[in-house]
Amino acid sequence: VISGKPFSALAALILASNNAADAFSIGPSSSRRGVVVATKLSMGGGGMDAYDAQMKAMAAGGSTSPAVEEAATEMLDATRTAATISNSITSPASVGANIGSGRGSHLGDVDPSSAIASFEASQAKMVAEIASSIPDLAKKDDASYGPPTKAGYFTVKGHAVKLDASDAPGPANVAWLSDLCIDETLSSLTIYNGPLADVPHLISRCVITGGDEEDGGDAELNFFLDFRPRAYGAYDLRDAAGNYPGPDTLGRQAFEYSGARKDFDTKFGTEEVVAFFEDIRGKFEGAVDNPGLGDEGLSELESLTRGPMAMDVTMPLSANNVETILTAREKAASLWLSWALDDSHAHRPGAPINSQYVYDSKYKINAYGVLLDVYVKLFGQAEGEKLAAADSGPIDEAYVGGGS
Repeated sequence: VISGKPFSALAALILASNNAADAFSIGPSSSRRGVVVATKLSMGGGGMDAYDAQMKAMAAGGSTSPAVEEAATEMLDATRTAATISNSITSPASVGANIGSGRGSHLGDVDPSSAIASFEASQAKMVAEIASSIPDLAKKDDASYGPPTKAGYFTVKGHAVKLDASDAPGPANVAWLSDLCIDETLSSLTIYNGPLADVPHLISRCVITGGDEEDGGDAELNFFLDFRPRAYGAYDLRDAAGNYPGPDTLGRQAFEYSGARKDFDTKFGTEEVVAFFEDIRGKFEGAVDNPGLGDEGLSELESLTRGPMAMDVTMPLSANNVETILTAREKAASLWLSWALDDSHAHRPGAPINSQYVYDSKYKINAYGVLLDVYVKLFGQAEGEKLAAADSGPIDEAYVGGGS
């Protein structure tokens, strides 16, 4: 927290750009900048000692800002270093080619413009329904983008970023809602819950690559959908077969993590919801799964933040696939809203809320690191950084809610 105001990812970006080496120095500065996976805030697994230490430090100091600021800076530096040293940040054209490699060509029967327009209209309907059901949800003009908002104006791939940010502190318990759209390019809905309940965060994102003069090739659509658990269940330790390490590996903590997974499955990852995900997958045409939990191709930060049902698929841009995604996204938003309005998911006052806040603070910085990597790879370093900062919202906000 700087001058008593929430410290946001955008502030991290601005300060880091002005003085990347020491923008967030609290004590003696360090010239070492680790890779992204080395800057994560431990959430469990092999990092439980660090997790416990962070819990105690936060409780004693009343703020997570130093750790969050340092991690955010190192995440930015890591992507910049990768771009400079290994030239791994490729152009949008080569990124689109990499995503679709090995899948063959398919000329979609809809174009990027009409597809994103459909996603935008549907998303506006979803957000309107949420707002009508949660009257306290209020627009955050200082965190919204696109003329004539106050926060500023920037473009991605030549298109204006349109982002309506909202929140509903207190009993409504919505810490951050990002309604994001970029013409012909991206549609994304992100909802982070406050600490008063254990309702999963919602990530619903569609990105179109290829299909224009700049990118070349046939248009492809990446769809990512996830309900993200609010407690550590060792999902990052799941193997490709879906198995988790037991007490012989993790000791007594294996039962704690197993209990967290059972609690999530009982409340949210029910048979009905699992069947919904499976049904959507079965309706896609030509879809290919991207690396998921247990796969070697998934980064450590991705593994730490993903939920057990996460869907990450790339497919041809077609009318059927667009319609299937529209249905999936609307159903997912409806599920989230039903959970958010269900008082049975509320935490008891006191320690459970405080513990949830601490966990959420670390989740947000890890999720920011994931989003930063995704957007930089898709849109390049400069535009990717700005978009990740805007879409992530406040990384370490003094959000305590009305029942804490």
